[in-house]
Amino acid sequence: MSSILDPRNLIRTEALRLGFDVVGFASAADPWPAGARLAEFVEAGRHGEMEWMETTRERRSHPTAMWGEARSAVVLGVNYGPDRNPLEALEDPSRAAISVYAQGDDYHEVIKKRLKLLAGWMQRTFGGDVKVFVDTAPLMEKPLAQIAGLGWQGKHTNLVSRELGSWLFLGSVLTSLDLPTDAAGDQHCGACRACLDVCPTQAFPAPFQLDARRCISYLTIELKGPIPAEFRPLLGNRIYGCDDCLAVCPWNKFARTARETAFHARDALRGPLLAELVALDDAAFRAMFSKSPVKRIGRDRFVRNVLYALGNSGDAGLATAVTPLLADPNPIVRGAAVWATRQLLGDEALPFHNTAESDPDVLAEWAA
Repeated sequence: MSSILDPRNLIRTEALRLGFDVVGFASAADPWPAGARLAEFVEAGRHGEMEWMETTRERRSHPTAMWGEARSAVVLGVNYGPDRNPLEALEDPSRAAISVYAQGDDYHEVIKKRLKLLAGWMQRTFGGDVKVFVDTAPLMEKPLAQIAGLGWQGKHTNLVSRELGSWLFLGSVLTSLDLPTDAAGDQHCGACRACLDVCPTQAFPAPFQLDARRCISYLTIELKGPIPAEFRPLLGNRIYGCDDCLAVCPWNKFARTARETAFHARDALRGPLLAELVALDDAAFRAMFSKSPVKRIGRDRFVRNVLYALGNSGDAGLATAVTPLLADPNPIVRGAAVWATRQLLGDEALPFHNTAESDPDVLAEWAA
């Protein structure tokens, strides 16, 4: 097809104008192996408590399983590269480490607006039906991005780009039109094991396989109850997500800081003090994390994570920040406060509040 007549050139130009950094084209109708890998993942129970992965498994198995008219996919990426090494946040145990993607505005909202603009333009220009997807819908975007040539899924199962490293937000426009496709991305991990070896909780049973039940991102974001005791010391000061496996990838030598200012880290989220975060009530939590993906886990789960981080700080002086939470209305928060107190002051020192001294949840956690 002549480059002049190739619709990909027009679509790519419009996508870049709208603020996307990379664009690729794939068939949405051809067979692919990702559906079988998803089935194995769910059948092995590695999805943990993410029940939605099981209930949407059939729809996620292939783009046409979700939308039968889909013929082509325009897969788009926006760079959210940080301006510093995320691993530096792990060096001060009195401060919180928050995943890079959650230090700015919620990418779902930012990208979905651009996807809708691009999809509308495509429909007006070329006709056909369109649907947009950005993470929250049951579309497996990482394998689709590899097929579209944006990069490849590394041994940590995340997408890696030769041009931008590990830091890409993905979105897709499915269309009923048959568009030309791009060459799929080749695998360039070689013998490297950096992402596998750095994982604090050993969440990768083998290269290209993830057990979400051991992943710090899953534990701090998706898990609703207490985090299993075996993983709590391994969290360190990570209170929302984990960037370790992404940050150590050698391909990040080509990464660059995000040009989208909405994805730049907010000053308040660059290593905030744990002692201040743990004191947030619901209103203060919502205000601090307005337009942030952190907001979706709610105050109680967030404070639970902060308490585990305080327990890992090794600073007994921070116990005064923990003590008020022994009487928190939420039993999971109270339990995390007990654990943190034990780590900081020892098994023999539980400074009970009057309302906590006979609390069965507190006593059960203390006896564990």
